[in-house]
Amino acid sequence: MSRVLSRSETQTGHTVGVRELVPVLGAVLLLYFVVPVMVLVLTYSPTALLTSLTETYVINAAITSLVAALGSTTIAIVFGLPLAYWLSKNNGALATAAMGAVVLPLVLPPVVSGMLLLTVVGPNGLGGLTDLALTRSLLGVVAAQTFVASPFFVVTAKAAFDGIDDHLEEASRSLGRDWVGTMCSVTVPLAKPGLLAGLVLTFARAMGEFGATMMLAYYPRTLPVQIWASFISDGLDAALPVAVVLLGVALGTLLIVHALRATPWR
Repeated sequence: MSRVLSRSETQTGHTVGVRELVPVLGAVLLLYFVVPVMVLVLTYSPTALLTSLTETYVINAAITSLVAALGSTTIAIVFGLPLAYWLSKNNGALATAAMGAVVLPLVLPPVVSGMLLLTVVGPNGLGGLTDLALTRSLLGVVAAQTFVASPFFVVTAKAAFDGIDDHLEEASRSLGRDWVGTMCSVTVPLAKPGLLAGLVLTFARAMGEFGATMMLAYYPRTLPVQIWASFISDGLDAALPVAVVLLGVALGTLLIVHALRATPWR
């Protein structure tokens, strides 16, 4: 009997030891996320930062990123909302293949995405059969961001539509509302938190897009491209002010998502 109790006590001790280790391991990863941001904020001179933020190249990159991200997010909503709804209501082979096409840009390296876009809208797009040369243009930036960022909206919106009880839409239609009326009064309001989360994710992803944008457009420079160009030409100190702007956008995005209570990770 004493041996059984001893073994039980040993197992309990091991369980408590592992349980105490779990938060420590989590804290290590959390510090890995937080420390670089804190070091950037605490070590960079605020005066030098404010001076750098007024540089023309920083302002131009910020404007380009904002305008392009708003454009690509708008495209994602206009075309992605119907696609997400259709994907939510269909389960056949065609819908499965379409969903695979939507997810593909999410798993492709962004540089590869840019190379694929160049084959269609580059100077020699479709073997030279088209004149859709969007390189070195704002439209090229929007095209690159849309390809990489819009799947976030479609996937998140589909998940939001999946969570709606079909009987509610059927009840709306039985009361005389047409499809558009049902969408506006029932479907979209019920899916609103998920749609807002997808919108914010899409905008944030577009603002931070680098690989595909660099490959397809490069000019006008967005914030991520300007960070790379400044780092290559003048080193880390020149790139940090632009990085701080992008960091501010990211933190602002998190605050907006939290305020809207539309956090996609809940």
